[in-house]
Amino acid sequence: MFATPLLSLVVAALVTAPQTATSVQDAYVKASNTGSTDYFGFAIAMSGDTLVVGTPLEDSDATGVDGDETNDDAPESGAVYVYVRSGSTWVQQAYLKPSNTGFGDGFGCSVAIDHDTLVVGAWTEDSRATGVDGNEADNTASGAGAAYVFVRNGTTWTQQAYLKASNTDPGDQFGSEVDISGDTIVVAAWHEQSKSSGVGGNEADNSLNRAGAVYVFRRSGTTWSQEAYLKAAVPGKGDWFGTSLSLDGDRLAVGAYHEDSRHTGVGASPYDELMHDAGAVYVFERVGTTWSQDVYIKASNTGKEDTFGVDLDLSGNTLVVGAPGESSAASGVGGNQDDDSKQASGAVYVFVHDGTSWSQQAYLKASNPDAVDQFGSEVAIDGDLLVVTAPYEGGGSSGIDGNQGNVVNQAGAAYLFERHGSTWVQRHYVKPSNPGPLDLFGYSVAIEGLTYAIAAVGEDSDATGVGGNQASNAASFAGAVYVFTDSPDWRVLAGCGSNTATWFEPAAPASLGTNVTPALLGSLVQHGVAATYFGARGTDAYGCGTPIAGGELLLALSPAPTALGISIVFAGISPVPLSVPNVAGLVGIRVTLQSALVDTTTFASEISKGLEFEIRP
Repeated sequence: MFATPLLSLVVAALVTAPQTATSVQDAYVKASNTGSTDYFGFAIAMSGDTLVVGTPLEDSDATGVDGDETNDDAPESGAVYVYVRSGSTWVQQAYLKPSNTGFGDGFGCSVAIDHDTLVVGAWTEDSRATGVDGNEADNTASGAGAAYVFVRNGTTWTQQAYLKASNTDPGDQFGSEVDISGDTIVVAAWHEQSKSSGVGGNEADNSLNRAGAVYVFRRSGTTWSQEAYLKAAVPGKGDWFGTSLSLDGDRLAVGAYHEDSRHTGVGASPYDELMHDAGAVYVFERVGTTWSQDVYIKASNTGKEDTFGVDLDLSGNTLVVGAPGESSAASGVGGNQDDDSKQASGAVYVFVHDGTSWSQQAYLKASNPDAVDQFGSEVAIDGDLLVVTAPYEGGGSSGIDGNQGNVVNQAGAAYLFERHGSTWVQRHYVKPSNPGPLDLFGYSVAIEGLTYAIAAVGEDSDATGVGGNQASNAASFAGAVYVFTDSPDWRVLAGCGSNTATWFEPAAPASLGTNVTPALLGSLVQHGVAATYFGARGTDAYGCGTPIAGGELLLALSPAPTALGISIVFAGISPVPLSVPNVAGLVGIRVTLQSALVDTTTFASEISKGLEFEIRP
């Protein structure tokens, strides 16, 4: 006869992604010199507590840092605005212009930042210079394009380099896309015309109109030099290789959304020209200073004009690719890819690398797919948190998880997805605080940790700075950027175990440094709580439901995590508060509950299956 109920808890595998039930808008950001048709937010990027906003149609003729932004003497020359966060407050730190501001240069069409180094593209700059820091005053190569490198020392920004292609030509639009990782910068020229293929080919052959090219630059000390010239393995006329770029360490993904092959999947071959504008992605790897193409990737349901590769993003071993022209009527995760009844509803594809090869992990659609929403126009991923935008979506609600009905033409929307293990779920449907017709919320996006920023280039307020009046519509297509932050909360996992007991979720979200009390409901009696807090990923070697001796805490984690503290509490039958430590490095808690009935005579035990719950800050 079993008696004397005891309870023991095992800490199971820790998961690094934030799992939250609440996102909040914490900033509404405008330019310091808001003007009509500036397209503020055309490109955005984040690194740490810094937000960078590109505005390629801004009109000031200022040069350098913090010049005169009040005049409109150089139409569509472009500008970049840098904002920094202190606590929960965003402030503008710098107003950046190039060293050779020119009419129609489009400075700010692309931006990328890594810590204190920022790269800015100006896709229609006109200098005929080549290489690094050439003659920027020779404006005889219309639309050749350029890129500029800025560095920050403390709070002060300065221009460090002026980058041009090694084969500058009119109309190439060098700088159309940029990215940075450490001391490496990549710059696309999506209209470059060489028919060479692969790495280091003949740059001088201009026989393949708008095939596209990508240039790799590397910094030694404070000096930049070109390291590589990259082309598709089989370049095609009008492919626009370099449509999108994402660089993470020694790995680079390049999109070519006008590529025409009809093939599907990873490593597809041979190439052909039978599916107009289907789109493709190329992944390159660097060893030392040598680059090579690793893989050629197509959608699992390649279709005409799907534009796979319009945008993409790399985070570690995960690659996310948008295809806003995809036309499936499916919704959510893993739906039917073959029903093409909602033209240009859009889709997103997630690929993962297992150390040797790439494979498709997920096919994502909006929760409210509709024709021409163009879901997947922009994507941004950090770890297991992914933001996807649909700038032509028509929902009229504001804030998080509102009504998804189509009542405001092209207001735009974003969707927050999260990965649990290998499974993706949509967490939130995100709208701005002031949605309006033609705002195009979701035109660009960036994410850093739990913070994500979304631009609406069509937003019309004439407000300036941070937190201004959103209700004014006096500056058509001035543009705005909205910053959102996910808040920590409890979420109960239905995970392992067959026990029918359930957890009660507290109404108020948990926060770092606070206590939350989960109450166990059902047939089991709660006798205690034990938890260990980790700053690194762990793998539970025992698994859920493993028999354990009463009161013993088993930890078998590999690789060994960094333990930030341990708390074991036994409290009879009363619910026990579980402290969420105020530790910046905390990435999550997963606790497995097991109930043991122990015979006090024979000490035989009967163990229930486990229940899991998680806190993720």
